[in-house]
Amino acid sequence: MQALPVVEHNRNTPLVEQIVEQIVRNIDHRIWLPGTRLPSIRQMAQALSVSKFTVVEAYDRMVAKGHLESRRGAGFFVAGKASIPSIVEADTPIDRAIDTVWLMRQMLLQDNDMQKPGCGWLPTEWLMTEDTRRAMRTLSRSPILRPTSYGLPAGYLPLRQQLQQRLAEIDIDTRPSQILLTSGAMPAIDLILRYFLRSGDSVMIDDPSYFNFRGNLKIHRVNIIPVPRNAQGPDLAIMEQVIQQHKPRLYLTNSVLHNPLGTSIAPGIAFKLLQLAHLHDFHIVEDDIYRDLQPIPTQRLAALDQLQRVIYVGSFSKTLSANFRVGFLTAHKDLVSELADLKLLTGITSSEAVEQVVYQLLTEGYYRKHVEKLRSKLGSAMAYARPRVNRLGWQIHAEPEGGMFLWCKLPDGIQAPDLAARALGSHIVLAPGNLMSTSPNANQYLRFNIAHAQHPSLYEQLGLLQTSATMKHCFSTC
Repeated sequence: MQALPVVEHNRNTPLVEQIVEQIVRNIDHRIWLPGTRLPSIRQMAQALSVSKFTVVEAYDRMVAKGHLESRRGAGFFVAGKASIPSIVEADTPIDRAIDTVWLMRQMLLQDNDMQKPGCGWLPTEWLMTEDTRRAMRTLSRSPILRPTSYGLPAGYLPLRQQLQQRLAEIDIDTRPSQILLTSGAMPAIDLILRYFLRSGDSVMIDDPSYFNFRGNLKIHRVNIIPVPRNAQGPDLAIMEQVIQQHKPRLYLTNSVLHNPLGTSIAPGIAFKLLQLAHLHDFHIVEDDIYRDLQPIPTQRLAALDQLQRVIYVGSFSKTLSANFRVGFLTAHKDLVSELADLKLLTGITSSEAVEQVVYQLLTEGYYRKHVEKLRSKLGSAMAYARPRVNRLGWQIHAEPEGGMFLWCKLPDGIQAPDLAARALGSHIVLAPGNLMSTSPNANQYLRFNIAHAQHPSLYEQLGLLQTSATMKHCFSTC
C-alpha cells in the first residue's frame, strides 16, 4: 500500500489525529479505494514508530465515523460509500477528485495546522467571544430553558417576534406567524426545494454561485439552469431566454454580498427580475445570510415584492457561530404554514435551546456591537489581502461591497483545481471555481476568503505553489 501516513512527533497535533487526518485524506482523494485493506495494527505501528494502542485508537475512530470497516479475522478495510451527486460533470481525473463533497470535507477538517482561505465562514476566534459564552452560561441557569422538551414547530416565539422587528429595519413587512425557524439557512432552502420541486423540474441559479446550491439541487434531481451573474445582478436577457425554454419553478440567489462575487443586485435589475417572476409564475429564493456583514444596507428583493413571489432566507451561523444552527425563512403566510407542516414531518422542530441563546444575544444589545466589530475586521482584512492577491497576479473579477470573498482569476496557464490539489499538500484549502460555475473558463477562477488570509506565510506558500504549477504547464506545452 502506498501513501502511508507520516507522523511528526514534535507537532502539537496528537499522533492519533495525525494518523486519522492523513488516512481520511487518502480515502477522500481516492488514493485508497473502497475495499482496500489497511496495514495491520502491528505493521502500521512499526511503520510510524508509534504504539499499537495509538493505531488501535485511530482505526477505531475511523470505523466509528464510517471511513473504515473492521472484518473479524481479516483486518481493517476502506468502507464502501454510496455515491453522492457531484457538483460538476467531471471531464478530468482532478475534476472528479475535487467536487462539492471534497471541498466540504476539507473545510470541516479539525486540523489546527490547516489554513482555509477556501472556506465559507469567519474565523472561530472572531465569533465565539466572551459575551457569547456569558449569554450561554446565563441561559443555562434560566428557568425558561427546556433542554429536554420539544419546542414549537415554527420555532421559539420571542425570537420570531424579534426577527419581525429586524426585518422591518430593511423594509420587509412580515408577522411572527410568517416566520419559520430552521437549523440554519440550508435546511430552510432544502424545505423550500422539497415543497416546490419534483424530479425533472427546472431551477435557475447564478453562475457563479454558492457551490452547495448546485450540490443540493443535484440531490433533488432537477434541471439546473445557470444564469450568468455579473456585478449588477443576473443577465436578464439570458434569463428571459432560459425562462421561455425551461419554465423554471424557482430562482435561487444571493441578492446581497453575493457568494462568491461580493456584490449586490442593482435596483433596476431587481425591479425587472420581479416583473419576470410575476409574469412567468416562478418564485425567487433570496438567501440573505450575509445581511449583517454589509456595511451600508441596500434594498432587498423581499422588500420590493413584500413576499408575494420572494421567499426570504436568513441565518445567524455566519455571524455568531457555525454551531449556532439557527436560520429562518419568511414568505406569504399560506406558504409558510405549509412549509411548517413539512418541517414537522421531516424534522419535528428545531433547537429551542439554541434559539433562546440567539434571542438573548439579540435583545441584550450584544449582537449589534458584535457585527459592527465584524464589519471593521473584514474591512481591515480586505485592505490587507488585496495588494497581496494582486502581487500573486490574480485579477479580482468584481469590486466587492463588503463581506469576506474575492472572486479571483488566476494567471494564464494555472488551473484552479490543480492549484487546490497542490495546496492541500501544504495544508491549505482553496475553493476552485469549477465548483461554483459551469462556464468554460471556470477552472481559471477561485473563491478567496480574505478573513482566513491574514498571514504573510500563506501568500509565500501560494506563490511557490503557483510557480511550481507554472513550470509544470510550461514543460507540458513548450
